[in-house]
Amino acid sequence: MTATNFNYSSLTPEIQLDALASIGIYPESGLIALNSYENRVSLFTDENKIRYVVKFYRPQRWRKAQLLEEHQFSLELHKKGCPVAAPVEINARSLFQFNGYYFALFPSLSARSMQLDNIDQFYDIGIALGKMHRIAAQKTFQHREPLDIETMLARPIQALQKSSLIPKSIHRPLFAALQTTKQQVSEQLSHNKSSIIRIHGDCHASNILVNDGSPYFVDFDDCKMGPAIQDMWMLLNGNRQEKQLQLSMLVDGYEEECEFDRQQLALIEPLRSMRIINYVNWINKRWADPTFPVNFPWFITDQYWKELLQSLQQQIMANKEAALSLQPAY
Repeated sequence: MTATNFNYSSLTPEIQLDALASIGIYPESGLIALNSYENRVSLFTDENKIRYVVKFYRPQRWRKAQLLEEHQFSLELHKKGCPVAAPVEINARSLFQFNGYYFALFPSLSARSMQLDNIDQFYDIGIALGKMHRIAAQKTFQHREPLDIETMLARPIQALQKSSLIPKSIHRPLFAALQTTKQQVSEQLSHNKSSIIRIHGDCHASNILVNDGSPYFVDFDDCKMGPAIQDMWMLLNGNRQEKQLQLSMLVDGYEEECEFDRQQLALIEPLRSMRIINYVNWINKRWADPTFPVNFPWFITDQYWKELLQSLQQQIMANKEAALSLQPAY
């Protein structure tokens, strides 16, 4: 089975339990599936009343060296006091294999997702991000995918050009918009000299859990080399003024731990453009997995592609506008 037509039909509950037993973990409760399309993630309580999350990685997505690098990064952060959900080590190992599946065990955190409408949380999250990035900047990834034009734009656009899911009526204007976006973003990234460090890579509100006011970062599945602002812009929401206040709170907290390079503000819209296109291609390349048509039925409707085209056209205009700025000191 190739990467494009893989599905999880062979990963039965029995196989998952056998995998856990192979590392000496025996669930007392059932496996409660958590929301995850890319991997298979479940919550359970073991015979010692300890709550865990087990993650079975999608085969053929990451190489072993890339998975180990992800684990080494989060373990390094955890051991240096960063609030992250690092994998559980058993006999000095954190990555295990069973029946062709790599899997890992994580502690279950009793917490809830970040509330985007709670402005006070942005300062605390900024502090946590600053500490993470200060430590992350001390080393580099050797195996993880980079956040660059080739990986995040060129390859996704090439894959979409071969897709049979895009309505023919919208093909020409859609790919004209995609090429314009690629040209814009390429120019903007080439002119920006921001530092590239190890980052979380997918730092949206659902990947930040809050427990008694303290934030915890989870799911380092997309960690990569990239600019620090990538771990900040996805948290911004609302109108421009609201985003400026949220960003200012993040940066104020961030600079308690790490200097923030303000030239990175110019990267927010280019990075948003890259994420939009990469997300579309993610669904496109996973379409043969039965889970995706069930959960994303709108993906093959004409209306979706028309709205995507409108979003890209709006993003092309946003890429031409002045970058978001920090609010004056308050």
